[in-house]
Amino acid sequence: MSKITQTALDRPEDDFDLDDGPGGNASQAARPIPRISIQAFCEDQALANVLQHAAEDRRLSKAHVSVHMGGAQAAVVHYQESPTPNLIIIQCSLPRAEMLSELEQLAESCDAGTKVLMVGRENDVALYRELLRRGVSEYLVSPVTPIHLMETISGLYNNPTSDPVGHIFAFIGAKGGVGSSTVCHNTSWALSEMLKSNVVIADLDLAFGTAGLDFNQDPVQGIADALASPERLDEVLLDRLLTKCSEKLSIFAAPVVLDRDHDIAPDACDTVLDIVRQSVPYVTVDLPHNWSAWTKRVLMQADEVVITAEPDLANLRNAKNILDLLKTARKNDSQPRLIINRVNMPKRPEITIKEFEANLGIKACSVIDFDIETFGQAANNGQMIEEVNAKSAAAIAFRSIAMSVTNRRDMKIEKAVKPSAASALAPFLEKLRLKR
Repeated sequence: MSKITQTALDRPEDDFDLDDGPGGNASQAARPIPRISIQAFCEDQALANVLQHAAEDRRLSKAHVSVHMGGAQAAVVHYQESPTPNLIIIQCSLPRAEMLSELEQLAESCDAGTKVLMVGRENDVALYRELLRRGVSEYLVSPVTPIHLMETISGLYNNPTSDPVGHIFAFIGAKGGVGSSTVCHNTSWALSEMLKSNVVIADLDLAFGTAGLDFNQDPVQGIADALASPERLDEVLLDRLLTKCSEKLSIFAAPVVLDRDHDIAPDACDTVLDIVRQSVPYVTVDLPHNWSAWTKRVLMQADEVVITAEPDLANLRNAKNILDLLKTARKNDSQPRLIINRVNMPKRPEITIKEFEANLGIKACSVIDFDIETFGQAANNGQMIEEVNAKSAAAIAFRSIAMSVTNRRDMKIEKAVKPSAASALAPFLEKLRLKR
């Protein structure tokens, strides 16, 4: 007997922690699902748990999901008196003839435009074709996982011929002043240069944002204008509000004025970022170090989160709090990337990298040494680290971070030139430095 190819992850239904590590991409195929109504009719609690878990995921945040028990028979009875939603999910383990009979009864009550997703136990291509012929949109073989279910629903409602929705990378500091904006801007630059893809930096630190300064730009308009009237934002207005910094990189700059309050509505932030991500493959969001409803919303909805921290106790505590929150709320996503910045600062007591990672329970994606000369020169000149010194350890680190957040490991990253290899006098200079 022919069988349907099983694409679901081969795991028990109650194992929902799809942690593929910092380089994992288990959730990349599931794109955000539009504002639809989904009603499911399950025969067992295992599938109900899968549906409930999927409903809490960021990709289904706009959809309304309700779960009922009773399987196909309950669905037939329910829709004899109620209108059908956008999508019906039915679990049915009945023999083939009885399953098709229940499906015929359901078809009599279905409204035009309603899609049906069946979940069954028979792994039979003949049954699959028969269900499709009768109008079923898709058939999944048990057991299914939350991510597989979301990928299937996404495939039903996202046009495969249209341009893919861009990825949103959210950058936040564990503490104010740890260099999260610098990491965000330099990583964005590396993304645009290495992948030759269009990147937009959304600077959401409206009062003190540094995207304009770091790229030596002074835009008249920017992201505040879009957030004030998100309903007016379209591709034409977006193009006018963006400031081009290079062939592939643009910034959605902050106004950096203090004569007015900057209250951001979470829904307005969602709308603006959704429109931006329709226009470019990558959107990097530079978040300020303050906690609000919209900051939390961006972190929850982002495809990847990058946390920048310095090796001290306050950073460790704050980073752990952020990680714990995201681990609870983003169970189907890979762990946030951790960047430990300004390491080996002279005369500063520091928590060792090993201790920092052990307390957080994750490995750092990158460790960036304190380099006041290179970073200071770049900041004062309005340049990226890559432009100041492409062979510096920091420039190489930013290229590595860019490859990590995009889950690309096939591009060669240069190794940093060690100080001892830079000059024959390096050992003697190091001794002189230690004597001082």
